[in-house]
Amino acid sequence: GTTILDGAIRQARQEGRAVSGSDAFALHDTYGFPIDLTLEIAAEQGVAVDAAGFRSLMAEQKERARADALAKKSGHVDTTVFNELRARLGGSVDFVGYTQTAAEVRVVGILVDGRPVPSVVAPADVEVVLDRTPFYAEMGGQQADHGTLRFSGGGIVDVIDAQAPVKGVTVHRGTLTEGQLTLDETGIATIDTVRRRQIAQAHTATHMVHKALHETLGDQATQAGSENAPSRLRFDFQHGAAVSPGAMAEIEGRVNTLVAENLEITDSVMDLEEAKRLGAMALFGEKYGARVRVVTIGDGWSRELCAGTHVPLTGNIGRIDVLGESSIGSGVRRIEALVGAGAYAHQAKESALVSQVSQLVGARPEELPERITQIMARLKAAEKELAQVRRAQVLGSAPALAAGAVAAGPLRVVVHDVGEVPGADELRTLALDVRSRLGVGGAVALLGVAGGRPLVVVALSPEARERGHRAGVLVREVAAILGGGGGGRDDVAQGGGTRAESIPAAIEALRGHLVP
Repeated sequence: GTTILDGAIRQARQEGRAVSGSDAFALHDTYGFPIDLTLEIAAEQGVAVDAAGFRSLMAEQKERARADALAKKSGHVDTTVFNELRARLGGSVDFVGYTQTAAEVRVVGILVDGRPVPSVVAPADVEVVLDRTPFYAEMGGQQADHGTLRFSGGGIVDVIDAQAPVKGVTVHRGTLTEGQLTLDETGIATIDTVRRRQIAQAHTATHMVHKALHETLGDQATQAGSENAPSRLRFDFQHGAAVSPGAMAEIEGRVNTLVAENLEITDSVMDLEEAKRLGAMALFGEKYGARVRVVTIGDGWSRELCAGTHVPLTGNIGRIDVLGESSIGSGVRRIEALVGAGAYAHQAKESALVSQVSQLVGARPEELPERITQIMARLKAAEKELAQVRRAQVLGSAPALAAGAVAAGPLRVVVHDVGEVPGADELRTLALDVRSRLGVGGAVALLGVAGGRPLVVVALSPEARERGHRAGVLVREVAAILGGGGGGRDDVAQGGGTRAESIPAAIEALRGHLVP
């Protein structure tokens, strides 16, 4: 991310503009680079960032995510179908998954390609509605259960998703792999208990992280979204600044201490007003009914309104490894963590990595920070020295370039691809030096590549300008060939692009103008 940001900043400086909102968004969306850090680094280098453009793209992404979520729930099916099934049931599908991992069920609805059918024969992708189910439908940030439906007529459905397109109706999506499935047929619905346990671990861990955030940062660190996946969690919260490494360590230490204390997790259904009186945390903007389910950790340490599944004891989580936190928008931060088996696997991987690095640098684990700091300092010094050598080599080529000038009437012209250069400043300095060496009638157009991006600088003498040549005009034309932009004065101009492979075409275009 840092390398790409540096390139975007260089390009913006060369073209005299701000870092685009699309560049900032790509850094955030593709590479996880926080917008706050992009703004800070760009400001340090005297370059602005199109923050408004970034926010606009973020808003578009959120809108697409909402639309995708709604489409996922309904499966692009008219929800009237599911409302009719709910009416046929006389109420909601009975969810028994808080206490059961398997249940006897009856088929009340079958959909194929979004259309209700009385029966279906394998193989087929199906959506099945049952009168009761142990499957938790994706909601509240908790991912759906997976599992199997086995029916009395021999039909078997591998369930890979469960959604609630309308309130009270759970739709089981999967593949009928064997036999035939018919309306009103009975069978057994069984969830994947390993997946359920891992998701439950993550969900309870999310509640714990939320409470620890309140303790460390204050009550303003309210939930803004979450995802509870097998052995992994993501928690978004309101906070105006980055959370310090010390605070993150404190949060991780706090939740793991309570994991070790093996606190009991209980749930109860009560009036909404009673839940509020007890201090239960609720998701801002969420609509709740008159009766709500409250999940409590320990003797009231954490209380939240929640319909999700949880482990019975915090000790069942095993461990919570916080991977880090970052910005995902204005005033919103995100914490990601591994839980249970995921955390243990991560620890083992990190331990092996530390051991490998220790062997590579010849230091004990506790000596690694100091040793790596020393190595990085030497590397930085070597890179600086190498950059100076490259700069000297580039600038030292001025005499040879001037000596190779081509006569074009009263003008002496140099059009040349310099190759790799440290940066735009060095290419500009070289072009001005060559123009100075050419003296009267000098016209110089140099191209080079810095950080994988092509650059162009044109420097013209008064005599070249008298013959109608304009540096800014030439640079704009050539930069377009290079897939970028640029400009400047009539005497000196520079630009850049993204297509280094187009440098030969740019050279030909410049020669066509300067050496007709």
